[in-house]
Amino acid sequence: MSSQGKKRIIVSVTTDLVSDNRVYKTCNTLYESGFEVLLVGRLLPYSLSLSPRSYPVIRMKLFFRKGPMFYFCYNTRLLFLLLFSRFDLLLSNDLDTLPANFIASKLKGKPLIYDSHEFFTEVPELSGRPFVKSVWEWLEKLMVPRLKYAYTVCDSIAGIYTEKYNVNFRVVRNFPLSAQYENILDSESSADKFILYQGAVNMGRGLEQSIRAMRYLECVRLVVAGDGDKLDELKEIAVREGVQNKVQFLGRLPIGELSRLTPQASLGLSIEEDKGLNYRYALPNKLFDYIQANVPVLVSDLPEMVRIVRTYKVGEVISSLDPENLSTFFREMLTNKKKREFWKENLVRAAQVLTWENESARLKEIFDPLNTNEKK
Repeated sequence: MSSQGKKRIIVSVTTDLVSDNRVYKTCNTLYESGFEVLLVGRLLPYSLSLSPRSYPVIRMKLFFRKGPMFYFCYNTRLLFLLLFSRFDLLLSNDLDTLPANFIASKLKGKPLIYDSHEFFTEVPELSGRPFVKSVWEWLEKLMVPRLKYAYTVCDSIAGIYTEKYNVNFRVVRNFPLSAQYENILDSESSADKFILYQGAVNMGRGLEQSIRAMRYLECVRLVVAGDGDKLDELKEIAVREGVQNKVQFLGRLPIGELSRLTPQASLGLSIEEDKGLNYRYALPNKLFDYIQANVPVLVSDLPEMVRIVRTYKVGEVISSLDPENLSTFFREMLTNKKKREFWKENLVRAAQVLTWENESARLKEIFDPLNTNEKK
């Protein structure tokens, strides 16, 4: 332990950290709880600079950016870093960082905590790739049953993991910080109406259908704030559909810039398709970002998202992503003043409950017993 008597935790993730809100909030909470934190991610050629943080950050440069060689190189580099670093416990974010953390924790006899951000082996990117999926499933079956501390993002995924591996997966939902949206601009008073999608631009996010739906709408834009492997294809679709002037692609935005954009939206989208169990039980952080920013939401008919929207009455649920049907929902949700007033009132109440300030108590319940050397 350090000379200050703080326990040192090394947190690792395969993202470049710029827009990884869950890891950002987790590290801040751990730091404020008295841990000495070191965060490890990666650095890409196009990575933006990070905002100042209270703890040190390492971003590793890797020759490979994706595929088997990326995961092998990342975990090899991470393993050497961990073996030659001082730490009291490890926090592994997602299955793709678990091999290095698992080996290091066993070799050094230190506690390992696992944060599963999603149902990793059921992501759409693995559908139709049985060999690759079988490798990840083998790794999961090898390591997860041997974990003592684990948590994930929603009750459904926690229940599946707990039953499958006989490990008590707790739940820490990815709520935003309330202070993140303190200076909210009222979108109702703006003449510039736009529908917002924020997050990863990957398959099965309902974006292709949303772009096609813009053919049926006037005086409104679709704004896509995010990056991913479908971005170029979506830009081509917008051109082919003749709606390139109605669709704006902003790319990935830093956390602060995104926080200024979100409250200006008139409608927030979280319309994932039911492509495997990971999406079926998804509870995306963007849903809670919209709520915290007082933006009405449109979500897919998937159980975790439906539960939030219907419990707090903050938007609508759509069962068909047919572009014409989508445009009907868009138009109604943008123009029905009575419904919008109802949603806005409920959003204010929901935003007071669904905050990281409240949810972080669950995180502290997991980590506080491991922080036995905190100052009296």
